Amino acid sequence: MVETAVSPSRTGRVAPVRTNATATLVIGCAAVLLVLLAYNAPLAAVPQMAASLGAGMSGQTWIMNGMVLGLAVSMLIAGSVADDYGRRRVFLIGTGLFAASLAAGVAAPSTALFVVLRVLQGLGAAAMLTASTGLIVNAHPVGPGRVRAIGLWSAMIGLGIAVGPLVSASLATAWSWRACYGIYAVAALAIVVATPRLVPESRAEHRQTIDVPGVVTLAAGMALLLTALTEARSGWLRPEVAILFGGAAVVLAGFVVIEWRRRAPMLDPRLFRSPAFVVATIGALVTGLAVIGFVSYLPTVFQRSLGMSALSAVAPVVVWAGVSFLVSLQARRLAVAARWQIAAGLALAAVAYAVMLGAVDAGAVGRLYAGFVISGVGSGLINASLARMAVESVPAGRGSMGAGANQTARYLGSSAGLAITVVLATSASGGGPAHALAHGTDIAMIVALALTVAGALTAAVVRPRTA
Repeated sequence: MVETAVSPSRTGRVAPVRTNATATLVIGCAAVLLVLLAYNAPLAAVPQMAASLGAGMSGQTWIMNGMVLGLAVSMLIAGSVADDYGRRRVFLIGTGLFAASLAAGVAAPSTALFVVLRVLQGLGAAAMLTASTGLIVNAHPVGPGRVRAIGLWSAMIGLGIAVGPLVSASLATAWSWRACYGIYAVAALAIVVATPRLVPESRAEHRQTIDVPGVVTLAAGMALLLTALTEARSGWLRPEVAILFGGAAVVLAGFVVIEWRRRAPMLDPRLFRSPAFVVATIGALVTGLAVIGFVSYLPTVFQRSLGMSALSAVAPVVVWAGVSFLVSLQARRLAVAARWQIAAGLALAAVAYAVMLGAVDAGAVGRLYAGFVISGVGSGLINASLARMAVESVPAGRGSMGAGANQTARYLGSSAGLAITVVLATSASGGGPAHALAHGTDIAMIVALALTVAGALTAAVVRPRTA
């Protein structure tokens, strides 16, 4: 059932208005595309950015991961607040913060300030992603229309990953990497201007009070965990990394205890009794761990082991994302339950890794591209089904919260997956640096293959009552 969209009347009362489903979908898709463009902007421009900002290896790592930190910390919080206090309101606040932090990034003089702005971009993007999902779900009743709408929204993830590095590389070559952030800031501002005119407000029928203890402990715990995962790339055995992991474990355990005891928790622990919610969450986590996290490091491997240029190294990832985009658009035509699409998508990722195993060391570029195409088909199926299952596995009116929980699992998994991949890929030795990196990448690929198989089996075995 679609909730009532609301709009303030001249008397100050909230009056029902007709939801403009098409405009809501267009603005929601534009938002997720813009977020992914900005998210992937540094991928092909890190060398130029590092030279401009004076960033060392640690600074470059944080340039890449700063936005992930902002996303993971606030995704679930933003979704919950959007459901209770207005999805359009939260969407506008998030998009405004996103636009302002992008604009400030154009003139950022130092690595530290730019990383802070990347974190702020992540905070704004979290509100954009979760609130836009809730707005779209509210505007489209359960049925083929909703499946199509969520499929289009999900397809923007693949499109953003595909064109993001190309756009940033092209702008960095023609002008400067800073031009990219200026253009994205203008686009975000245009969304801010258009949204109040085209998208009505909506919220859950029964509003909950803000879970302040839950917000504080979740944000602090996720910040500690993401910082630990980022710093771990420079060495897992360093004392500061152990302290960060330990602190994250304590604070997140406190979050779980708080949520169990609250009458109206931000994330109801009883949701994990729902097979559909479990499948959606595990699917998102494994996708981040074994697909996004692993694939994110491969351009670096291609440059160092195969001697590819930056653009050539990114090209297979662009193919992967492009195929994912096309498959997500068509996945709605499949008369297959969401859990089976997730299982098939993860299984295809495992097949892709089997095809690519040993290809880097052998210089078999054709096998690499074949693997990326197969993985792209799998990612398209996963993207199209995860978003739908996430919102349909939570109570009615909590769609933004469901999207936030799912995206939190995905981004946390991607950060952990990238950290693990870096450690495994750089741990091998012998035969020269290029051979050692290729051998280490194969080890990481075997781990990713095992994780995707486990995720596919989980999605196939667990039987949700919905989706």
